This record gives sequence, C-alpha cells and structure tokens, in this order.
Amino acid sequence: MSSVYQLRPADVKQLNALALAYMGDAVYEQAIREHLLRSGRVKPNVLHREATKYVSAKAQAASVKRMQETGFLTEEEQAVLRRGRNAKSGTVPKNTDVVTYNQSSGFEAVIGYLFLLERYDRVNEVIRETVKMVEGPKEEAAACKKQN
Repeated sequence: MSSVYQLRPADVKQLNALALAYMGDAVYEQAIREHLLRSGRVKPNVLHREATKYVSAKAQAASVKRMQETGFLTEEEQAVLRRGRNAKSGTVPKNTDVVTYNQSSGFEAVIGYLFLLERYDRVNEVIRETVKMVEGPKEEAAACKKQN
C-alpha cells in the first residue's frame, strides 16, 4: 500500500511507540475483519463477536507471550514490543488489567512498525500466526470437518 506521504525507515524507527501502536491497531483490525469475511462469517452481530476474540487486549497479549516463548519475533521486533509495552498512554484500560493492556500495546506497536516500514510480508506472517493462536486446534478441527 503506497501513500502520498512517505516515511523514511529512520523516521519510522524514531516514532513514538504509541503512534506505532495506533497504526498497528488499525492494520490489525482491518486484517481481522477481512479474515472473518473471507472465512464466511458475514452476519454483523457474529462479525463483531468473532472479531473481539482476535482484537481484544487479552488475545493480543496471549499471542505476544506465545510468540516470545517460541522465538517467533526477531530481536528488532522484540525491541519494538518492549517500547510499546513500556509506553505510558495516560489512559486506564476499560476491560482488562494494565499488564495485559501494555502487552497488547506492544503487539500493536510491532504491527504498526512493520507496516510503516512496508514489510508487508512480515506483517502478514505475524497476523497469520496470531490468527492460528487465537483459533487454535478447535477451529482447525472444525475447518477440517467442513471440508470432508
């Protein structure tokens, strides 16, 4: 996705972690909406309920934890994750605890960072990995049943 406004890699690396998270939130939300529609979930009330499973702070924090445990993230991505996690937003999370909220902010910062650096293949890898983690074996088994 090209834009009229260009950011040099050096500019992206200097952006505030919360600005990266702001961008990452939008990129991730759009990707999840597309995933849900392409997987046949099209009823508005179902879409919202299903999307929440992926975009909630709890789901994002769990995905980040697993990615860290498995070594999925590069050192560079881990550094961005820490910056995002440690950034002070000045807001109090509504539906989760501060630690979970901070972890999800870190996740969103990584997505935003990769997106703004135009590393779209890696953005897609991270999102696909997160979708796999959220859906887990239950969803995979259901998908296999549907195909048979």
